[in-house]
Amino acid sequence: MSIPLTVLGIETTCDETAASLVERRAEGRGKILSNVVLSQTNEHAAFGGVVPEIAARAHVEVLDQIIARALADAGRRMSDIDAVAAAAGPGLIGGVLVGLTTAKAISLVTRKPLIAVNHLEAHALTARLTDGVPFPYCLFLASGGHTQILAVRGVGDYVLLGNTLDDAIGEAFDKTAKLLGLGYPGGPAVEREAARGNAKRFELPRPMYGRAEADFSLSGLKTALRLEAEKVAPLNDQDVADLCAAFQGAVVDVIKDRIRSGLRLFREQFGSPTALVAAGGVAANLEIRKTLHRRALEGGTVLVVPPVNLCTDNGAMIAWAGAERLALGLLDDLEFAARPRWPLEEVVGRKKVSSESAFA
Repeated sequence: MSIPLTVLGIETTCDETAASLVERRAEGRGKILSNVVLSQTNEHAAFGGVVPEIAARAHVEVLDQIIARALADAGRRMSDIDAVAAAAGPGLIGGVLVGLTTAKAISLVTRKPLIAVNHLEAHALTARLTDGVPFPYCLFLASGGHTQILAVRGVGDYVLLGNTLDDAIGEAFDKTAKLLGLGYPGGPAVEREAARGNAKRFELPRPMYGRAEADFSLSGLKTALRLEAEKVAPLNDQDVADLCAAFQGAVVDVIKDRIRSGLRLFREQFGSPTALVAAGGVAANLEIRKTLHRRALEGGTVLVVPPVNLCTDNGAMIAWAGAERLALGLLDDLEFAARPRWPLEEVVGRKKVSSESAFA
């Protein structure tokens, strides 16, 4: 197998159809050769959220073209890749099946190894692609469906330190936007409105604040916001802005407190982290980034956040996770099944599969 390693990555777990070619050099440094992302935001906007059937059909219609463009942008042919990686879960099962089945077909035809990537692991390892962060580091993973604090000790070696007991932060932002009539996607819309609002006008709770554990809970905050909105209905533009500011302020305070607990738990179990890494779409929020930066400094470490376009779903993170696993000989056979649910902790202990047995 050639050095450096070149991997094609495919991402179809939600409403982005994406493909990328990434190169991993012998010393572990990475380089993005191409990264093509087609968003389906317009297709889902009228429904206030992602419709799984529409998303899966859209992936089927464009994935071949996205892969062809990724190859062309990288100046590579399919025969030049060393492996094909696809997000095999967690995610909307229809979309996951499209991407994984396409990767299996490419693997079968080209006789290149297949790597079934956990979507969350891809987020977890992105900071190694962009910043070369060494293990072990503390990860704050916050996306539309997940909010977790983890110890990342190696490829396939993750320890959960904190989890959400109900809603994820990204989900709470989306539901807040829908409640206030801001449309989809909700996170950026709430952030924009919050920038012109008065965060002190409405008093909202800070769930789990001060707890020793590093878990999150957002459902009570979401309910409190709805009750405040009902008190002042019908809402004018300033009401909406003030509610968004209050909500975002509460979330920021909760994150600040939960990260403090997470870093403490990390140090108690594993020593000092090399960095606090933020990953997932929520990490694109500037107020949350500022809070994470302050918390990292107070905790005696540094904050590493990949560029915004690599925080949201993309093919480069899948390709890179595939390259990291390929370098360790962690391959998958063509029988690997798509998984709508796939906790990151369950990635531990996956077996090595030789490239020959993968096609047996």
